[in-house]
Amino acid sequence: MTVESAGPAAAAGTALSEPPVAGGAVPLLGHGWKLARDPLAFLTRLRDHGDVVRLRLGPKTVYAVTAPHLTGALALSPDYIIAGPLWESLESLLGKEGVATANGPLHRRQRRTIQPAFRLDAIPGYGPVMAEEAYALVDRWSTGEVLDVTAESFRAAVRVSARCLMRGGYMDAHAERICADLATLFSGMYQRMVVPLGPLYRIPVPSNREFNRALADLHLLVDEIVADRRASGRKPDDLLTALLDAEDDNGEPIGEQEIHDQVIAILTPGSETVGSMLMSLLLVLTEHPELGDRIRAEVERTVGDRPVAFEDVRKLTYTANVVVETMRLHPAVWVLTRRTVADTELGGYRIPAGADVIYSPYAVQRDRRSFDRPEEFDPDRWLPGRSGEVPKYAMAPFSVGNRKCPSDHFSMAELTLITAVLATAYRFEQAPGSDPRPRIGITLRPRALKVRAVPR
Repeated sequence: MTVESAGPAAAAGTALSEPPVAGGAVPLLGHGWKLARDPLAFLTRLRDHGDVVRLRLGPKTVYAVTAPHLTGALALSPDYIIAGPLWESLESLLGKEGVATANGPLHRRQRRTIQPAFRLDAIPGYGPVMAEEAYALVDRWSTGEVLDVTAESFRAAVRVSARCLMRGGYMDAHAERICADLATLFSGMYQRMVVPLGPLYRIPVPSNREFNRALADLHLLVDEIVADRRASGRKPDDLLTALLDAEDDNGEPIGEQEIHDQVIAILTPGSETVGSMLMSLLLVLTEHPELGDRIRAEVERTVGDRPVAFEDVRKLTYTANVVVETMRLHPAVWVLTRRTVADTELGGYRIPAGADVIYSPYAVQRDRRSFDRPEEFDPDRWLPGRSGEVPKYAMAPFSVGNRKCPSDHFSMAELTLITAVLATAYRFEQAPGSDPRPRIGITLRPRALKVRAVPR
């Protein structure tokens, strides 16, 4: 039973109505055409039609939720599981046995396996790696050449994940492969989500062939990583060792497919989301150079002349607020789906068993009902005296409940540290040929951001 279904109307057995249908559907594709053409604008406008509305994506009926309190109820209710168009599109990459896509007892056991790597007392141990990679970017960018922010951001995110969670220098040779594969896969998976044409995606046209090539290459890379670790005989205290030593509920070693899917879950969602956020942070610094000035002043006041270290992150409150505000306006995870496991009620409407439900953190976090001046970039809205004005669940970049991202503190520390180091060393300006418009895929990031790093 959902939070809302405990209300008196449901308890009294009052018949519930279906949510209204959003306007603008076209034959065959339904609302999928608008969702594919301009998804951010489409999802943002849905709030004007109600807290819950019905959409048609091809032959499917999908329920869209727009109100913050209902997205919170959705995330916390046992009536909904990880499933739906988003996760179906991701299964070819993430599999069905990784923590990102599993449900029920399997998901709970997997959370127990990986959670120790992200405990608050474990994260400081990753600090030196985060700092090394941040200052490696400073060194790489000192030539004054125009930077391809997509490649640079993905490379940094992949290296931090690999070095912290899999303790492997072998990722150095594979970072470019991962970046190229992820760019192809996440673009193709979004198309498969909003326009679910099934068998048509198996037709050997160039876009499908490129998608399948990238998918096969990434899975091959994961097999190489696992094989290299086993062949080395090393058992460092990291997440990969925990996976290789993990046991199922019967005390037996977990299967090879589960190990494979879990490594994919380490490399893929984390690298894609953190890399996308780094791109958006650099975009924000080009659009609002005064933010970089304030970050540099905070670092100088807090740290002095020495290099920024992980121990400084907790004191860099303004820098962290810039990261949070970037997450609000440019969330990497901008759309999510769930599926009902029983007939239920949400916002006073009946939601049938087996229904797919979609909601957009991007739309919720720009809702004028929750945020004053919602389109304005204002890090100070997260000051202690003001952040309480934000309604509950209107800002949940790492989700809530048992699907909350286990690496939330890890990612915030990583993004805050890298932002502080880069903004202290450089001012950023967009270079000719840059295209800062949003690139719509499974994640959200600038389309083709090109910048020049100007030493301070």
